[in-house]
Amino acid sequence: NLSTVSEFVFVGLSDAPEIRLPLFVLLLLIYLATMAGNITLLVAISTDSHLHSPMYFLLGNLSLLDLLCPTITMPKTLGALLLEHKKISFPGCLFQHFSLIAVVGTEIFLLAVMAYDRYVAVCHPLRYPSIMSTKLCAQLAVGTWTTGIFNSLLHTSLVFTLSFCGPNEIQQYYCDMPPVLALSCSPTHSRELVILVVAGVLGSGACVLTVVSYIYILLEILARSSPGIWHKAFSTCGSHLAVVCLFYGTTICTYVRPSFTYSPHRDRVVSMLYGMLTPLLNPIIYSLRNKEVKCALKRVISQV
Repeated sequence: NLSTVSEFVFVGLSDAPEIRLPLFVLLLLIYLATMAGNITLLVAISTDSHLHSPMYFLLGNLSLLDLLCPTITMPKTLGALLLEHKKISFPGCLFQHFSLIAVVGTEIFLLAVMAYDRYVAVCHPLRYPSIMSTKLCAQLAVGTWTTGIFNSLLHTSLVFTLSFCGPNEIQQYYCDMPPVLALSCSPTHSRELVILVVAGVLGSGACVLTVVSYIYILLEILARSSPGIWHKAFSTCGSHLAVVCLFYGTTICTYVRPSFTYSPHRDRVVSMLYGMLTPLLNPIIYSLRNKEVKCALKRVISQV
């Protein structure tokens, strides 16, 4: 008497009536602040001629990803808190899953490209304009988005071609991979292995590029004896390094592990960190550490 699942039901963040409304207001304010911060940063980068450089072009791509990430999950989450509408159709869950994995994957690759950009800026400052040309920046940006999309296509096809014929309650507030895999009534071990291998190869490749870039930056700093070199290097790389640590820490804790280690309560908190707080903090981190960005943001706000 098995039937194919046509919709899923989210567990949500809270069932307590006295908590749902304050939580709704809090998440709505965080979401609006995230939208305002990243949109303002995008407008500043696109309109200020001082920010028309490879570093800020890549930062604009990061802000766009930080706009998309909470927008994929927050409307449904806010609706569940306010209206108690926790259902999502099978195609809707598939699309949400695909979009989120594409954004997360693209951001991982983009952070690696941004680390390479910082390496060139610190280790080869005189050759920086010729190496990080407009053409190369465009190619790197297209490459990160393309790789993220194709990576998501593979993951989504492996997950949603499984059979779902039993429970349909997702132990999460959005269609995340581990809780969706846990609902399948088909064997998932071989597909989990493929997912872990692909994610491991691509993710470790991006991580290695990031780490190697910073190792070369550190060696270059140690090789120089000029005064103020540490302060200059930190002002150049500090914002990106903070964003990398924040993003990698929360993402790895959520995705780079098998499904039998899945803990619903813990992972809902962790996914909130990379899904909401990271997009909120990224523009703040860059604006606090960068005088050019602060000046451009002041000009945009004054014009508005």
